[in-house]
Amino acid sequence: MTPKVAWLLAATFIVAVAGLIYELIAATISSYLLGDSIRQFSFVIGVFLSAMGVGAWASRFVGDALSGFVRAQIALGAIGGALGPVLFFTYAIYGSVGLPLYGGLVAIGVLSGMEIPLISRVMKEIGAAEFRFENVLTADYIGALAASLAFPLLIVPNLPLMSASLAFGILNLLVAGFSLYLFSERLPRQLWWAWGGLLLAALVAFGMSERMVSAVDARLFQDEVIFSETTAYQSIVITRFDDRYRLFLDHSIQFDSLDEHRYHEALVHPAMGLVPDARRVLVLGGGDGMAVREVLRHEGVTHVTLVDLDPRVTELFAENPALVSLNAGALTDPRVEIINADAWVWAAEAEEVYDVIIADLPDPKSIALSKLYSVEFYAMIAERLSGHGLFVTQAGSPTFATDAFWITEATLAATRSPTAPGETLETLAYQTYLPSFGNWGFVMAGPALPAPDRAPDLPEGLRYMTADLWQASQAFGADQARPDEVPVNTIQGHPLVAAYQRGWDYWFR
Repeated sequence: MTPKVAWLLAATFIVAVAGLIYELIAATISSYLLGDSIRQFSFVIGVFLSAMGVGAWASRFVGDALSGFVRAQIALGAIGGALGPVLFFTYAIYGSVGLPLYGGLVAIGVLSGMEIPLISRVMKEIGAAEFRFENVLTADYIGALAASLAFPLLIVPNLPLMSASLAFGILNLLVAGFSLYLFSERLPRQLWWAWGGLLLAALVAFGMSERMVSAVDARLFQDEVIFSETTAYQSIVITRFDDRYRLFLDHSIQFDSLDEHRYHEALVHPAMGLVPDARRVLVLGGGDGMAVREVLRHEGVTHVTLVDLDPRVTELFAENPALVSLNAGALTDPRVEIINADAWVWAAEAEEVYDVIIADLPDPKSIALSKLYSVEFYAMIAERLSGHGLFVTQAGSPTFATDAFWITEATLAATRSPTAPGETLETLAYQTYLPSFGNWGFVMAGPALPAPDRAPDLPEGLRYMTADLWQASQAFGADQARPDEVPVNTIQGHPLVAAYQRGWDYWFR
């Protein structure tokens, strides 16, 4: 195998890696900014693959295959490298990314689709001995595998998406540069100037990528960004204004330290105060430790299991002094066990029994999250309740997403009781007001609920929850009333996602 043939096969592998990385970056950024990761990944993959088909067809009109391949790499380096910065800055300035997202995907897909046909033609033109098209495809598919493994394991945990986009743009430009060197006798000198200028621009942009990330964050978040990191699971941003902190996951606010006590006291204390002698407690989500802080106010608690997906979140709120002060050091309390795992997977394998189970999970704005509000998930959780135990979950806004709120309640009401075969859980819906979020709702469930007028035993020192407030929180306005027919959310069908999006779009579109 000659050096030129070996390089073309290596280039096939490299450009396959870069092309798939651009696709994954686009899908990830769109899911961060627009939500519903399954929909975004599906749309991005469909558009990208279709554009690749167009590119493969269009490659027949490229007269000089070698020059066409090099030009495609230069264009990919420029467009693919700019994809991340353009998407983030467009969203920060205009609040939408549709045109640059799909415009960029089409351009990258068309250029990527040209690569294999053009490389194959070049190999034939240079007289590659025993040329076999399947060798080119093999290099391409291996490159795709490498990219799919590297993206979640190496790239996302170590590079901001903006930097990753620029880094692979530089990689495409380096492929073009080495091809220019190796085939210099066949390529016009003008390509060197275009390549050199774009490479210099990409290197400068990559060197400034941290400043660009800070500039985007400054546009997206009104307060000072004190922490920003993209993990294998999500984007984490923490902002501060004086002594006020806010946590954003995938650009959605999770708490505001000014009023988070209202949310967490309403979530935790009714259930904790209605279960006699609650000793063992399970918290699903809530990696910030705020719910655990409230649980530990109850003197009888001997053990708390916290199950949260992202270890980076629990590390931050267990080790950062400013954040630890918000949860009163709850995550380092010896009674607390932290398990970093997917709540569904953990529930399917768990055997422990708990007196109170608290779900402090993100809103069901995607199918991936909706499964944690399904009758199947609730059935697994109900099996972990003690005979007198209670389960409570945050259920979104009964004002902004009324239908979604009642679907969550109906799903719990349809969940089989672990203590009475043939019967289902009893439910109690309630709500409270949060300045940061508006009206917010919760649903309590169990094999047998206490009477609605029974006052919970509340610990001393609460800032918000009272016995009178508990009674008042069970009342709903006429425009929040439970519909006559409410679907149940299952993993086979997710009416909750559509209802959630429909409700929020109605108020905030």
